[in-house]
Amino acid sequence: MKKKSWLILLLSAMLVLSACGSGSGDESKEGKDGGLKLGLVTDTGGINDESFNQTAWEGMKQAEKELGAEVKYLESNKDSDYIPNLTKLIRGDYDLTWGIGFKFEEAMRDISDQFPDAKLGIVDTNMGGNIPDNVVAVTFKEHEGSFLMGVIAGATTKTDKVGFIGGIESELIKKFEAGYRAGVHAVNPDAEVKVAYAASFTDTAKGRSLAKSMYNDNTDVIYHAAGGVGKGLFSEVKTREQGKFWAIGVDMDQSSLAPNHTLSSMIKKVDVAVYDVAASLDKGTFEGGKEVVLGLEDDAVGIATTSNKNTPDDVLKKVDEYRNKIIDGEVKVPATIEELEEFMK
Repeated sequence: MKKKSWLILLLSAMLVLSACGSGSGDESKEGKDGGLKLGLVTDTGGINDESFNQTAWEGMKQAEKELGAEVKYLESNKDSDYIPNLTKLIRGDYDLTWGIGFKFEEAMRDISDQFPDAKLGIVDTNMGGNIPDNVVAVTFKEHEGSFLMGVIAGATTKTDKVGFIGGIESELIKKFEAGYRAGVHAVNPDAEVKVAYAASFTDTAKGRSLAKSMYNDNTDVIYHAAGGVGKGLFSEVKTREQGKFWAIGVDMDQSSLAPNHTLSSMIKKVDVAVYDVAASLDKGTFEGGKEVVLGLEDDAVGIATTSNKNTPDDVLKKVDEYRNKIIDGEVKVPATIEELEEFMK
């Protein structure tokens, strides 16, 4: 009797183990119609930041449409959410998980060590040149696109005072500042560029306060590279006299925030990069441990197609001239403040 009971228990255990291993592993990794599962974690700006988080999500939705991928995002309310959110997606068997923004650098390094078999992507940092083997790092030549915004500002200003509002002061945002100031100087060396940092990417009120101060000081064009802070710029410029005060957006076409007061936006095609990496994974050609650098020559940065609404044709012609000079190597755009100082000599 004891022997029979033991055999029954053994058979039951074998059935349980067999059931646990029957197909659940591979199937959990499949998206729609057996496609990829792609995850994205935003920084604290959120998915509707009218900036790079939102643009990255557009790339994910393109992968959903064209690759049949299952896509999901998790929003981070604070920096300490980065690791838990990345971990949740990886443990959910997502084939590729993105951290959007340079603020993910430390979290991405920790996660890549913890989950060496996971495939990961990060935007806006090359992780100090030491990219883990399971991570692809996408960076952009924001200074090149920002140079074109500087050309627009410098050629449009009537007061010879233009402004730049940055988010958190960092090497990345300094690239925007350096390129912008170089573009202004190239077409209007007499113009003064006022610079202010909000120490935030989410404080809309601070963005509006900084813009108000600049406009009150006779600055008539302001470009921002500040994420959600930039929404404050657009809120403020709408209160100003139409045709005299202007804003310039960043990352995506932000003209809808102030249609009659926006000259242009520096487009940064994070969506294209996110989709292309997903497509490489779908084709089996994903390569981790590398940096993908995209600029004007890749059509990965540039100006919004709506720029012709408020920007004069002669100014847009200057933009085209400088775009070609940059691509051809005739103009080397500074990416740091030190390089800017040399450029302005």
